[in-house]
Amino acid sequence: MKKRLLVGALLVAGGAALAWYWTHKPAAQQGLVLYGNVELRQVSLAFNGTERIVRLNVQEGERVRAGQVLGELDSLTLALELRQAEAQLAVRRQTLQRLKNGARPEEVAQARANVNSAQAEADNARQQLARLKGANSETGGHAVSELEIDAADARLRVARARLDNVGKALELILAGPRKEERGEAQAQVEAAAAQAELLRHRLADTKLKAPVDAVVRSRLLEPGDMANPQKPVFALAISDPKWVRAYVAEADLGKVKPGAAARVTTDGAPDAPLAGRIGAISSVAEFTPKTVQTEEIRTSLVYEVRVLVDDPQERLRLGMPATVRIP
Repeated sequence: MKKRLLVGALLVAGGAALAWYWTHKPAAQQGLVLYGNVELRQVSLAFNGTERIVRLNVQEGERVRAGQVLGELDSLTLALELRQAEAQLAVRRQTLQRLKNGARPEEVAQARANVNSAQAEADNARQQLARLKGANSETGGHAVSELEIDAADARLRVARARLDNVGKALELILAGPRKEERGEAQAQVEAAAAQAELLRHRLADTKLKAPVDAVVRSRLLEPGDMANPQKPVFALAISDPKWVRAYVAEADLGKVKPGAAARVTTDGAPDAPLAGRIGAISSVAEFTPKTVQTEEIRTSLVYEVRVLVDDPQERLRLGMPATVRIP
């Protein structure tokens, strides 16, 4: 019986000693404990265009995916302008194609016929002048007056000038448009195409899309409001990555290494820690923020530490107080 009492007393004493040890063991054995708040990145979304909002598709608190359409502007005016630009582009392309194809066979045949007609007129005028001059020579200048000879000579010059004119016209048709004309037409096509593409881009900008997976924090405008690039419509909270912004004293700075494992808990779930790791450590000291009010470090210089947290169940919220334990 005495042995049993002795063993029991020893067990009680050992348990008490062990409990005292765990509650009074040095901080170096307990690990480093930091306090901070949950941080995450935020995005303010605004329309690129200036127009009236016709539709908003999400509310506060909804989760959105990258590429999801969150809202739309009135796009009727841009759609009509795009149709007009596409019609102008079609006209420019037809003009360029006509210059590339050159004259039609019928146009070439018509030009050749004009040349043949002018050649015949010139030959006829030349023959008439020759006959008048011959008759005048045979009669000693009595058969034909000088006035008739001058008129025939004038008709010959006119016929030859017309022949030269239609001949040059045929050469131009056969040569086709100049290189500069084709280049000008090509530039006009490219300008019209760029204008149409610009309008398509502006038309696409009438739809506001989520850039990343996120949660809608606030909805700042409503359908009927006039939107512009300076007026945000939604504020989004990016759920990944999340981190805890904490501060470590200079004396404990050597205990914190980038990439080191950490455990993060919140006041609402102290027994359900989240895995984390040390991210960025500031290289510049700063005064302790007013949010940290422990007696030991509230007036000390500290270094900011960013602790990245894995939160697949979305338990952490922006600004939530958190405790970081680093083994």
